[in-house]
Amino acid sequence: MTPAKIKTAAAAALFTAGIGFVSASDSQAAGDGCGGASWYALSSKTASGERMNAAHLTAAHRKLKFGTKVQVTNKRNGKSVIVRINDRGPFIRGRVIDLSKAAASKIGMIRSGTASICYTVVNS
Repeated sequence: MTPAKIKTAAAAALFTAGIGFVSASDSQAAGDGCGGASWYALSSKTASGERMNAAHLTAAHRKLKFGTKVQVTNKRNGKSVIVRINDRGPFIRGRVIDLSKAAASKIGMIRSGTASICYTVVNS
């Protein structure tokens, strides 16, 4: 199977399963929002073209420009971290941001894997 066919098949499977993109609310479009967060530690290239480094304070967001700095606060414990957007995602319903492992560690969500967070754009 060619890479193009694999990509098409994956998109069709997501659509069939009912997993789609969640549209951003007005507050998210303005640069802030709340929702779920998860963390990831891949070593592949990000959507911005740089290599993912789990030790850097970076994150994935569906719409914010690459390079945007965002303050993310864990609602459970009040801990915050400032991250730089360098990837796209998350593509799981209810999640608004994916954090690098280092960022997740700073706000105390490594063990749980996910957290309820709020975020605010610091600069873009």
